[in-house]
Amino acid sequence: MEKNVSKVRAHDAIVGVLYLISAALTLYTSNLNFVWIAVAVGGLQLISPMTKFCPVYFILNKLMPNTDPIQNGK
Repeated sequence: MEKNVSKVRAHDAIVGVLYLISAALTLYTSNLNFVWIAVAVGGLQLISPMTKFCPVYFILNKLMPNTDPIQNGK
């Protein structure tokens, strides 16, 4: 169970970094097109509970095979 907590924390960290990168690039370059990164990540987070598929968890499930799969589409 402790390993799943680390997977959830890794997921949250990756998604948080993507949001911060999107905000930083938007502010640094004054190009509003970088906001679409945050929109895409948010959209994936909204649709993930319905489809039971998350690209970040897909990668983490492959990188951490000794843990229970999370949102693997089943």
